[in-house]
Amino acid sequence: MSRSRENDTPMVFKGTVWKFGHNIDTDVIIPARYLNDSDPVSLAEHCMENANSGFSLKMKPGDLIAAGSNFGCGSSREHAPIALKAKGVSCIIAETFARIFYRNAFNTGLPILESRDAVMGIKEGDTIQVELETGRILNLDTGRSFQAAPVPEFMRQILKDGGLIPHIIRRGSG
Repeated sequence: MSRSRENDTPMVFKGTVWKFGHNIDTDVIIPARYLNDSDPVSLAEHCMENANSGFSLKMKPGDLIAAGSNFGCGSSREHAPIALKAKGVSCIIAETFARIFYRNAFNTGLPILESRDAVMGIKEGDTIQVELETGRILNLDTGRSFQAAPVPEFMRQILKDGGLIPHIIRRGSG
């Protein structure tokens, strides 16, 4: 079967890693004092500022985040993955994600993978390549390869469509 539709292209991300620890909660991702603004671009300006004051200024679109366990814990607000996506984070790899953040990430079109080995084998500033279809994570600086569970096809389609709402609109409800 040929891949003729633009939306059938594999999802591969390559960028510089920003590393964060365990239990990064939604208030760290986007501080509550900014939640009166729902504009994704405005939210992105303050993304991760309490965890790393240089992140918002130095992070480049396409960069990735590697983090410890329970990333996105705390409040169930969608502002957190929206801010990360609007900032240009192409993908997040964590040991584990809080369940509500996991769902909100896919619903807003932010790719995520779980891999403890990758997080342990990646340093801040490393350049990595992530293939969602296979779950392969390659550290281009060290040559080490790691494996995460591949993102299922139906979830990759949600990501390719830009999130759940655009996916429903694009695909129709029946």
